[in-house]
This record gives sequence, structure tokens and C-alpha cells, in this order.
Amino acid sequence: MTDSWRLAVGTLTALRWRHPTVVDRNVAGRAMLLAPLAVVPLGLLVGVICWGGRELDLAPLAVAFIAVGALALGSRALHLDGLSDVADGLTASYDRERSLEVMKGGTAGPAGAAALVIVLGSQVASLSALLCADRGPVVAGLLVCCSRAILSVCCARGVPAARPDGLAVTYAGTVGRTWTVATWLAVALLCAGVLDWADWPWWRGLVVAGAGLLIGAVLTYRCVRRFGGVTGDVFGAAIEVTLAAMLVAAS
Repeated sequence: MTDSWRLAVGTLTALRWRHPTVVDRNVAGRAMLLAPLAVVPLGLLVGVICWGGRELDLAPLAVAFIAVGALALGSRALHLDGLSDVADGLTASYDRERSLEVMKGGTAGPAGAAALVIVLGSQVASLSALLCADRGPVVAGLLVCCSRAILSVCCARGVPAARPDGLAVTYAGTVGRTWTVATWLAVALLCAGVLDWADWPWWRGLVVAGAGLLIGAVLTYRCVRRFGGVTGDVFGAAIEVTLAAMLVAAS
């Protein structure tokens, strides 16, 4: 479990952490289940920025931009790179090999740039709306953490890796489906409880969790159909669109 924790924190954040002593599929699977907890520092960072900006009476839109930018820095912008690459791969060609080749290129094409604008714009606009709520910063930080639960879907048993090499080979298919279901039930209950505490309708928490799961799962399914499986880029893209969906639903 220690190795899984180190792997999750080291992979999903820019925090300096000790390297795991062993990295195998069992360690990787547990790391994906620990993902929401591993990014708690990033959730706290977003929450503090939102709270501080509101207390200083700064423009909500500017505060939201700063919070999203800090979140990107806190994850080395790896998820944004994945979002851009997946968008380019999905629009490059219906040929699997050609799409995978485009994704490995590393440069953002028109589709990738558009995806970044749309997804980041949705996150910023929704986050700025949450700042108006009394406990909005707490909700924002919570959703940052909960969005990482989509990795339990990307790495669920039966979801293959798109390439015989690369990051996804170690992670793909490592999370049992029972654990995936349990993870999202926990996310739904947590969202419902926190939003109820924040004096919002409790059922909105279920809508928020459902929106994140639906959008993230649909993207994962589409990538499996088009690429033959998942890649590290798909993991990053799923995280970003899941977070955007959850923030929009909460707003």
C-alpha cells in the first residue's frame, strides 16, 4: 500500500515524493483507487485560492483562472497534454495506427487547441459561479479530488491498453469492477453529503457525481473503440472532462 500511495502522489501531482520500491500491476491498481486521496493537496490549493480571492473581493473570473492555472501547475499540466493529444487523435483519422501516431507527436493541433479552450473555459466559468456560494470553495476543492475517481473507470478490468508499451500497459485492467462501482458510490454519497452541508439540495450531489461519471465513461468508451484501448493521454483527458462536467453540474 505504501508503494501504491507513492505511485499515486508521484504520478498525479508535482509534489516531491519518495519513489515506490516496486511498481507492478497490483501496485498500479491500488494507486488508481487512491487517486482522489492523493490529490487532496491540489484540492486544498484550489479551495484556498477560491476562498482567498473571494475574501479579498477579487473578480470571480480572475480568481477562477488563477485556481485552474494553479491546478495545472500542480499536476505538471500532464492531464491537459493528454486532453489535447486525445482530441487530435480522435479527429485525425479513422485509422487506429494513424491516430495513435498523432497522439505521440506531442504538439497541439486545431482540435487539441479547441478542446483545451472549451474544457478549461467550462472549468473556469463554472468555478467562478461556485465562488458566489458561501461554501463554494469547499465544494470546488472536493470536486478536484472526486474527478480523479474516473481513473477507476479508465483502468477497470476489461479495458485494454491501446499500445503494447507505454504508461497504460501497467495500469490498464488493474481495477476490479466491484471496486470501480464502490468508488463511484462513495463519490456520489460524499458529494451529496458535502452539498447538503453547504445548504444546497442533497440530490444535486448525485447529479454532480453522475455527470462526471457519464462524461468520463463516454470518453473512455469512445477512445477504446477508436484506439483499441486506453493510453496515458486518455487518463489525462478523462480527468479534465470529468472535472469540467462536475463543475458545470455543481454550478
